[in-house]
Amino acid sequence: MSALGALAGRVRRRLLAEDGTLTADFVIVFPVIMMVFLGSFEAGMLMTRSVMLERAVDLSVRDLRLGLVENPTHDQIRDDICSHMIVMPGCSEALMLELRPVSTTTWNVFDGPATCVNRGEEVQPVTTWLHGESNEMMLVRACAVFDPFFPTSAWGLNLPLDASGGYQLVAMSAFVNEPR
Repeated sequence: MSALGALAGRVRRRLLAEDGTLTADFVIVFPVIMMVFLGSFEAGMLMTRSVMLERAVDLSVRDLRLGLVENPTHDQIRDDICSHMIVMPGCSEALMLELRPVSTTTWNVFDGPATCVNRGEEVQPVTTWLHGESNEMMLVRACAVFDPFFPTSAWGLNLPLDASGGYQLVAMSAFVNEPR
């Protein structure tokens, strides 16, 4: 009976001991703090990329508006936008553009979501690329696909991911074709 009493005493002392209480707090709080930190970093990068994409599209559309680009092609404008992007590695493979006139009678703009690069396919979707006429309002829409820095932070930020695990950013800008 004394062996059982000694065992019960050791178990009671072990349960009442305060050794490792700080470790338990750390184990509980550390993952939460890291999730907040990683989510904040990811949200900051998302906003930086979004602002840089908007700026790059605006700078390239300025050249179109001023008529500095004769008969612009999709690849030519895409490369011009990519030259203004700092935080977009592999820009040419991740960016897709659409250019189309806007009817000033119906004011119809793009139908449906932006057409983005499908990184899972060899052949990419076809986009609308119409130059328009003199004095015609044009709309440019750019869609870029980015990989999150930390894949798990995309879940925390509730980012809609495509089949390849990337999220899409869209930028639009409008201009009027100069008279010829």
